Amino acid sequence: MTNQAGANAAPKPAGAEGTSLRDQFDMMRHAFMASPLLKTILWLTAGSFAIIIATAIGQIILNRWNRPFFDAIERRDLDAFFYQLLLFVFIAGGLLVLNVTQQWLNQMVRLRLREGLTLDLINEWMRPLRAFRLANSGAMGINPDQRMQEDAGHLADLTTDLGFGLLQSSILLTSFVSVLWALSSGFVFHIGGYSLEIPGYMVWAAILYAGSASWLSWLVGRRLIVLNGDRYAREAELRFSLMHVSEHIDAISLAGGETGERRRLELDLATVLRAMRNIYRAQINLGWVQDGYGWVTVVAPILVAAPVYFAGEISFGGLMMAVGAFNQVHTSLKWFVANISAIADWRATLLRVAAFRRAMIMTDVLHDAEKRIEFVENDTNKLTFDNLEVASSSGRTRLSEPHIEIGAGQRVVISGDPRAGKTLLFRALARLWPWGSGRVGLPAGEMVAFIPRSPYFPRGKLRDALSYPRAGDFSDASLVAALSKVGLDQLTTLLDREARWERELSDDEQRSLAFARLILHRPRWVIIDEALETMDGEAMKLALSIFEDDLRDTAVVKIGRTPRNGPLFSRVIHLVKEAEGPVLKPIHLGASLHEKELAASAS
Repeated sequence: MTNQAGANAAPKPAGAEGTSLRDQFDMMRHAFMASPLLKTILWLTAGSFAIIIATAIGQIILNRWNRPFFDAIERRDLDAFFYQLLLFVFIAGGLLVLNVTQQWLNQMVRLRLREGLTLDLINEWMRPLRAFRLANSGAMGINPDQRMQEDAGHLADLTTDLGFGLLQSSILLTSFVSVLWALSSGFVFHIGGYSLEIPGYMVWAAILYAGSASWLSWLVGRRLIVLNGDRYAREAELRFSLMHVSEHIDAISLAGGETGERRRLELDLATVLRAMRNIYRAQINLGWVQDGYGWVTVVAPILVAAPVYFAGEISFGGLMMAVGAFNQVHTSLKWFVANISAIADWRATLLRVAAFRRAMIMTDVLHDAEKRIEFVENDTNKLTFDNLEVASSSGRTRLSEPHIEIGAGQRVVISGDPRAGKTLLFRALARLWPWGSGRVGLPAGEMVAFIPRSPYFPRGKLRDALSYPRAGDFSDASLVAALSKVGLDQLTTLLDREARWERELSDDEQRSLAFARLILHRPRWVIIDEALETMDGEAMKLALSIFEDDLRDTAVVKIGRTPRNGPLFSRVIHLVKEAEGPVLKPIHLGASLHEKELAASAS
């Protein structure tokens, strides 16, 4: 409701992220480095890294345990068999403790990453005036709640799982390649009288096997990136439609519009289901590749190690050790194959979050070529307008007088024909809509309160809704007195009740509550946007009476029709709409960025 004259505008962004993968990583890095949770995340990551190293060492010990254990089975040595079982209990117990510890650390990293990323997005979204401009910049601003809640959380989960999974696979690969190399380093193939030595041939076999699986999986599964991005966009549209219907259910029911709304929701649902069917079809195609390689993997390590075993170079225990090492190397190498769906999902989610963050920053530089209204602080205690024009896509709105001065305590009406742009002028004076020309001079260091047509009430206690945005600054006696002066005595006993007050109160009660706020905040300047037009006579009389009593020294600028009790307002200024001439070219972030998301996904 309030704005401080002369407040600093939002800082000009140094740059904005693009849609390439590198730019999106930069977005994550900036959010990460600026996070107050940076040290906590780094310590948790370091702890998880140490646990992964310890787990890799435990896996090597377990792999070496295979040789004496299976050799004991081959010799039918019962004592050695039970001894090796006892060793297995200790090894497996240690690995169990490490696995549970790693799981806990991963969960903590996931939690802190989500907290840091979501806080970063909220901080960018809540910069002065940015959320309003984003909401008016196209499809990207329709559902910021999903980007900050669902997408940010999903991105944190996927980043943690994939990041630590890749790290663990890399460490295990490095550890077991040496084991596999040692087992097959000196073996010579004898084929048709020829001898062929391939140093560490089991390592090359594992790389070839996993590499072919990864390459084929990427060819088949890369479409999932685009398909997942499309699905998230369709899910967002369905969610927005459901929320829109829920918020306007009264009007829909009164108009008997349930049938039409049901058809719209069914169409949105159909687009979601179609996107999901496309994903399922791609996943089935990918399943043929992954499951096919999965069945071959059952015998592949034995087939690779069989030449060494049948040549008598290693024992049965050595064979099982080689099989275990091959499986570890193969599992590490096929990490990409096993996670192709998750990687595609992560890529699509990163695109959405990065595009949203970029859109928020780009709203600050929209229409950079357009002229902007200049705001200055006046040395005198006056509100001034010099050659003020407000630009829109339908024309330009200007005041009929080139130079206007409004002094302290004056009461002025700015009136115009329907569609003259009265609300647009209100938004321009509140700095929500900066495009146009001319100069607005604000009284230096004084509060300017803005009363929109539909006041905002935070969810919670009535006392917080009444004193918003300065909750807790006023005594109960002040709150009760303010309610009584605007005719809301019935609410004086409900100060501590929590509710959604925009649904609990009638339209007149909501607007009266907004005027009660003025009694508490006592601004020296008030600008009203048609908030009085629909109030009944008694409610409007009580609302305006506060300017004759409690706020007699407050200047009031009412934008709208001249009220019925016009004597309160001593001056009328006319608003003129010029449809011809240069207009503001609309720029929408949503469609263009969505196209870039899909284009980048396909690359």
